[in-house]
Amino acid sequence: MEIISVADVRVDSCRGCNACFSTEGNLCVQKDDMSWIYGKLAEADVLVIASPVYFYGISSQLKAVIDRLHAPVRNTFRIRRLGLLLVGAAELPDLFDSILSQYELVLRFFKLDSIGTVLVRGVKDVGDIDGNPALEEAYELGTSLR
Repeated sequence: MEIISVADVRVDSCRGCNACFSTEGNLCVQKDDMSWIYGKLAEADVLVIASPVYFYGISSQLKAVIDRLHAPVRNTFRIRRLGLLLVGAAELPDLFDSILSQYELVLRFFKLDSIGTVLVRGVKDVGDIDGNPALEEAYELGTSLR
């Protein structure tokens, strides 16, 4: 298992130039850390995405990575299962709806099976998650991958 924090790497936004469809190896022409991420994704069997929720969406850093999967190199990935962990400060019942809609579309587009989702509301400050049942849910999701 490997954890990649997209906040700690440099991934520029997709330019929509489609150069990746004609470059050798179908890689993006931008020179940033995405080529390293492509390599990691090519080795993975399962992917679990985790993000804070900012104004009903995933983090901009994670969105940049997902947008860069527009490249045909994605067809070389062997990932068949995907999971999603989301944490938001608000308590709104529909807080995760837009992200879950995208998640379902990604599952269908890539023909992936969902290993599950863990959705946590009301976590704004350090320590707010302490004692939250979602911690056990996330642990069980992780152990199910063995």
